[in-house]
Amino acid sequence: MTSPLFDLSGKVAIVSGAASGLGKAAALALAAHGADLLLADLNEPGLKATAEEILQTGRKAVYRRTDVSDADEIQELFTVLDHQFGRIDFLANIAGEGILGKPEEMLLTTVQQVFQNLVFGRFLMCQEAGRRMLLAGKGSIVNIGSLASTTALGRGHIAYSMAMGAVIQMTRELSTEWAAHGIRCNAILPAQVLNPSLEKRIAADPAIEQKWLSGIPCGRLGKPTDIQGLIVLLASDASEWITGTLIPMDGGNLAANAGATLRKPMHQ
Repeated sequence: MTSPLFDLSGKVAIVSGAASGLGKAAALALAAHGADLLLADLNEPGLKATAEEILQTGRKAVYRRTDVSDADEIQELFTVLDHQFGRIDFLANIAGEGILGKPEEMLLTTVQQVFQNLVFGRFLMCQEAGRRMLLAGKGSIVNIGSLASTTALGRGHIAYSMAMGAVIQMTRELSTEWAAHGIRCNAILPAQVLNPSLEKRIAADPAIEQKWLSGIPCGRLGKPTDIQGLIVLLASDASEWITGTLIPMDGGNLAANAGATLRKPMHQ
């Protein structure tokens, strides 16, 4: 039975990137705590599969194939929201792809594409949700950032890191603008979480997994389900005095100095 503190019954959430990875895990957790959902992603078969899992729990789930870098498609998504649900209580901005490349070689058009995917699309999603939340006098928004929002990763992440830095500052600005109107805006900053994209990178360069693990004191890469408790907290009234925060979800990565020595686990 869901604790009243984290009960999302009667609430409506939009989750982008809901076909797989963090987005799917977030959507399933929200539904498990009583929320109804509008799901968005480019992967329509994956969206359908997520929706079917949610419907089996007895919650309502509607999905729409959506390119979150396209302003017209975002508008259409919120038109579906208005027709199907008539409200929004929580937005999880998770979808969006980065493009890697050497800074001395990257074209400006590529940088613009990354910003369109990760910043402008997230802003428009926040704007559409925020307009409706302002009328209701309440709501919660979570933007997915990255450790690259605040630290440098190298390895061709220049455009991605620039964009993710913009995402966290957008989150802070929106939290300041809307806090007095009952709307909370927070950002989650994951380290490396195993998803289809990350698995492809490991397959292409197996040594990179150990590089990532060397900076994670917990000793493992993230799992999509690691977001579930945090996303439910931020969607629920249990976090009603939390806004403008940047919450690492990183196994201790940001806390550790680059030259830190990790203590080996003790086995009994």
